[in-house]
Amino acid sequence: MTKVINSKLNTVLMSVLAFFAGAVLWAQENNPGIDLNVDVTETRTTEEWFTNPLYWIIGALVLVVLIALVARGGRR
Repeated sequence: MTKVINSKLNTVLMSVLAFFAGAVLWAQENNPGIDLNVDVTETRTTEEWFTNPLYWIIGALVLVVLIALVARGGRR
C-alpha cells in the first residue's frame, strides 16, 4: 500500500518539478531587444604571477624539499 502511495507521490512531485523547470526555461526566451555593441581595444601587457615559469620551478623545488623532509621523518 505504501509503495503505491510513494509511487503516486513521486509521479506528482516529478510533474511539478517538470512544470516549474519548463516555466523557468520559457520565461528566459523573451528577447528584450537590447543590442549591445562593446568594442574593447585595450590590450593587457601585464603578466600574471602564475604564468611565470620561475614561480613554478621555485614551487616545485620547495615541494620536493618538503616531501624529502617528511619522508625522512625522525631518522638522523
